[in-house]
Amino acid sequence: MLFYHPSYSDLCLPPKHRFPIEKYRLLYQRLTQTPCASRLTQPSVVASEEDLTLCHDPDYVAAFVNGTLSASAIKRMGFPWSEQLVERTLRSVGAALEACQLALEYGFAANLSGGYHHAFSDAAAGFCIFNDLAIAARHLIRTGQADTVLLLDCDVHQGDGSAEILAQDPQVVTCSLHCEQNFPKLKRQSDYDFALPVGCSDDTYLATLNEALGLCTRLHQPDIILYNAGADIYHRDELGHLAISLEGVQARDRKVLHHARQHHIPLMAALGGGYQRNVSRLVDVHLQLFIALQQVWPEHFNLPRP
Repeated sequence: MLFYHPSYSDLCLPPKHRFPIEKYRLLYQRLTQTPCASRLTQPSVVASEEDLTLCHDPDYVAAFVNGTLSASAIKRMGFPWSEQLVERTLRSVGAALEACQLALEYGFAANLSGGYHHAFSDAAAGFCIFNDLAIAARHLIRTGQADTVLLLDCDVHQGDGSAEILAQDPQVVTCSLHCEQNFPKLKRQSDYDFALPVGCSDDTYLATLNEALGLCTRLHQPDIILYNAGADIYHRDELGHLAISLEGVQARDRKVLHHARQHHIPLMAALGGGYQRNVSRLVDVHLQLFIALQQVWPEHFNLPRP
């Protein structure tokens, strides 16, 4: 199933704000015109305080939910606080939890939001408030649904928040492929970091990804992969700095999906980052994940709806 909620794009931001909030709605609309339409559904789970505090400081959670963050914390977050933002954030995390359940049951599920990997245990950063994939990983472990979770982060920016939160979790393996000379300036240590040079090509990127997938699967044999499918590796991304073609993005997604299927590992995907002022062109990049899904898992679209 592919989870989407209108709150993902229902957020009033100041004019010329850097975050492309409309991409979620536009991607959903595009997917309704594809075979993926049969898999689109609205999430029913809203993250609870108990869910959020699996990874986040209770005082930070309360300050965000109640609107009492400091001015400096709001600036670091990157969004003006609003009740809309709270709803959007809690629904995004809830959808990640729900998508994991269906991935375990059907082999694949995705959230058309998420991948908020710059969120630290006690602070927001870089448009990331709560770390949905870290929360989902810990929830899977705590509930006994998985013994080992691989968090595969292919956003162009290092998953520094995920690395900080999960540093002491031996059952959650963090693997980040990112541009070395890019935000965040101060990198945190993941279990596996693959730092790519500015201008990295398709061939180099895909070879590195192949190495990462093989290494993590061979050494850890994960029960599920949580995949941050960031679109900001694309060469036209304004915050990316890599030289990956549109075909290269699709090849990346296809490789990840094929690897998961070949090794019988359930996979849950989150949309991740992507920054182009031409939002329609940005959606073209995010769409590659779902084109790859149709190629690798065509029978997924014939499964009964849960």
